[in-house]
Amino acid sequence: MASYLMKRSLLALVTILVISVLSFVIIRLPPGDSVDVFIAQWEQSGNPLSQARITQLRGDMGLGQGMHVGYAKWMGRLLRGDLGQTYINRQSVGSVTNSRPVENLIKDRVWTTVALMGFTILFTWTLSIPIGIYSAVRQHSVGDYAFTFLGFTGLAVPDFLLGLVLMYVSLAYFDQSVGGLYSTKFEEAPWSFARVWDLITHLWIPAIVLGTAGTASLIRIMRNNLLDELGKPYVVTALAKGMSPWMVIIKYPVRVALNPIISTVGYLLPLLVGGSVIVSVVLGLPTLGPVILEAIKFQDTNVGAFILLVLGILTVIGTLMSDILLAVVDPRIKFE
Repeated sequence: MASYLMKRSLLALVTILVISVLSFVIIRLPPGDSVDVFIAQWEQSGNPLSQARITQLRGDMGLGQGMHVGYAKWMGRLLRGDLGQTYINRQSVGSVTNSRPVENLIKDRVWTTVALMGFTILFTWTLSIPIGIYSAVRQHSVGDYAFTFLGFTGLAVPDFLLGLVLMYVSLAYFDQSVGGLYSTKFEEAPWSFARVWDLITHLWIPAIVLGTAGTASLIRIMRNNLLDELGKPYVVTALAKGMSPWMVIIKYPVRVALNPIISTVGYLLPLLVGGSVIVSVVLGLPTLGPVILEAIKFQDTNVGAFILLVLGILTVIGTLMSDILLAVVDPRIKFE
């Protein structure tokens, strides 16, 4: 176990290093840069930037140098805990002359994103696993057909469309808004127990919107895998010996059928962040999703490359977690 974790940790470090290079290159690869975007904005406003100001902006952002030099400086700052400066997400074109640390832009959004991810995963697994077990055990029953219909509906309806429908229904029939993750008085308030509780009370709507498609998919996976296991000889033998049917199902075939679901942890964490961009914009959620969109639009290396790196790290961590959980759940899997 210890040697396995050590080898996987070393491999994870190498993988993260490669991801950091790819993240930086992907943001810098398209023609132009964030300064070109600012120049175009200022020219449209009738107040073009001076050449001195353009040079200063390129220097602040580490532009105008070779890609390898820019990567070395960017990575050096990250290792020192300095995420750099950003000019995006300003209230007006004129305010792009004032930068702010990337940390100030994303620090609150990181925690809200983590909370939303955790709540969505909890919602997805809490529903999909019991429903998948029920559908497999009660195959071809009315409940099985009903959950199958709901599952296909959940897969077919886009997340952002479901969010728009919920927003319309809540405003039209309940006179309430489901947008955002905080009440008005807590949007700019410092972190406290009251703000955390307010966040929890607002998480269920975006969790349902983000988790519907994933729940529907996992229900089908759990049902089909459990159906494959229920007909195998070891289940038939255990039932023939007089063991309780539900004890047999939960103790043996369910553990095996959980393997594909546990293996999804590796991509589920970054998928919730990257896949929530449109939903976050529609529902007005203060998560990393809209920041990714702004970073790509402005070609901001400090913000975009860092978030891509975080998504890559989440993938690596999730894959390691899924490997360990698989070995714990399924005794057939051994560490090597």
